[in-house]
Amino acid sequence: MATQLFVPNFRVDECLEGIRECLEKGWTGLGFKTVEMEEAWKTYTGLPHAHFLSSNTVGLHLAFHMMKTKYGWDDDAEVITTALTFVSTNHAIIQAELTPVFADVDQYLCLDPVDVERKITDKTKAIIFVGLGGNVGQYEKVLKLCKDRDIKVVLDAAHMAGTRVDGKHVGHDADVTVFSFQAVKNLATADSGMICFRDKEDDERARKLAWLGINKDTFARTASQGAYKWKYDVEELGFKYHGNSIMAAIGLVSLKYLDRDNAYRRQLADWYLEALEGETLIEPVLVSPGCESSRHLFQVRVAKRDEVLMAMNEHEIYPGVHYRDNTEYRLYSSGAGKCPAAHKASNELISLPMHMGVTKNDVEFIVETLKKVVRTGL
Repeated sequence: MATQLFVPNFRVDECLEGIRECLEKGWTGLGFKTVEMEEAWKTYTGLPHAHFLSSNTVGLHLAFHMMKTKYGWDDDAEVITTALTFVSTNHAIIQAELTPVFADVDQYLCLDPVDVERKITDKTKAIIFVGLGGNVGQYEKVLKLCKDRDIKVVLDAAHMAGTRVDGKHVGHDADVTVFSFQAVKNLATADSGMICFRDKEDDERARKLAWLGINKDTFARTASQGAYKWKYDVEELGFKYHGNSIMAAIGLVSLKYLDRDNAYRRQLADWYLEALEGETLIEPVLVSPGCESSRHLFQVRVAKRDEVLMAMNEHEIYPGVHYRDNTEYRLYSSGAGKCPAAHKASNELISLPMHMGVTKNDVEFIVETLKKVVRTGL
């Protein structure tokens, strides 16, 4: 039987119950379920504000657009970012007509604070920190660099639903944090996300901008039952980025089981580490001290990665790669050669299967197969 990288675990009956409620009420868009999801997420994370969106990607663009217009940044304003991420992280910077500046990664595959400091210029207005795989890396050091220089912090927490440090959920100390509830994330829907601003005024503006700049959303106008519910103002140019109640209904179910599922992911990671102990040809990517990771990923580094992947596929094991060095893409080629550690990791990384259907026996088979493959020298 084939072992896939990701297989989401939907509690189907509970999801259908929530979706049925939306259909029976005749309200599937922005509305009662998205409000419920926002309240549940704030309770779960302890974050003061949360707005449910159609994806993490739109949230990142919204964050940069709002910061640029709020603070009056010029088009040549720089955002320090990582080359080892999904392209939406860096697309969002360009879409907001800002300039991405690539800093290298550390042993945790997160931004290296030493290289971040080297890359800071007078034009640096923000930094985006990607918690790859749910890891916080050296976030605290990067955060201090930013606070000391009044640089804004965007936390791309696409992989970090359920990641905690010292018992506290991530996101409380960034200017804005954006989560992903995409189809194979730990908190899975079909696609959606959450944007969490630290300041109330930013949250209020985000709600308008995510609904085309309209100052009252359809649900608010309908719920008020006012005689002039069709009247509203458009205060500034916005986007159609809001989430919907169908996705929220699925998300509410996934959230109920998030801590339980993440605990199992951490158990899988422990089994992987135990099985890999003493193996010199396979280097696991470790979680930074003090981080209780969501463990969206379990990554290892090997030589001849592409050949190893093909050999694993022959045994019906289908790992993945997170991610290709973005500066290898034509769009970001101006950053080529500036992040050697990220480039090296990009050619060595394998993400091993991580989902609720993977058992301890599966882990042992995967690791034994991987050991045999790398020892052959290909």
